[in-house]
Amino acid sequence: MAVVNYSFQKNLKEQARKKKQEAKRLLKLNKKMAKLNEGSEPVIPQDRA
Repeated sequence: MAVVNYSFQKNLKEQARKKKQEAKRLLKLNKKMAKLNEGSEPVIPQDRA
């Protein structure tokens, strides 16, 4: 009967968790950068003549 290698399973689980956290961090960063880029465009007043 094979012995379960719990440390290997734990390592795989930890790597998956870190990968998921990094993906979430990048998603938040991309949203933040898009919002900053959107807000940095100059606003042209339409009522001024």
